[in-house]
Amino acid sequence: MIRFTALPTDEVRALQSGGPDAYGNTPERAVSDGAGNPCRHCLQQIPEGAPMLILAHRPFPAPQPYAETGPIFLCAEPCQRGGGTELPAALASPDYLIKGYSARHRIVYGSGAVVPTATLPARAAALLADGRIAYVHVRSARNNCYQARIDRA
Repeated sequence: MIRFTALPTDEVRALQSGGPDAYGNTPERAVSDGAGNPCRHCLQQIPEGAPMLILAHRPFPAPQPYAETGPIFLCAEPCQRGGGTELPAALASPDYLIKGYSARHRIVYGSGAVVPTATLPARAAALLADGRIAYVHVRSARNNCYQARIDRA
């Protein structure tokens, strides 16, 4: 069994309050056009016309060679943390890149693949059955943007 894990609320609240992103910059404020603006905290699409943040995020505990940093969106106003065992609404693209990471936060070679969204939960569960893999990242298949983390439930 798997669990989709959103960004931690304390980290998101700091960013929503103007705290620095992974590059030390204040998150940019924008207005959602309603399409392709998934919040990495509530794991929902940010509604059209709603304020949102655009910022650099590194979903790893420390900088290291495998710690990719890239752009993400967040609701600008406080939202409830999403996640759980069901595929989140934020994952609305036809496919995603998924990669398994070790407990040392290193890519487990051979684990990366672009998979159809409908098969993502099953593929992630298969990856997590491998004892070398501690967690899985879901990333955009086209832009490599971080979407969510998948853990064992």
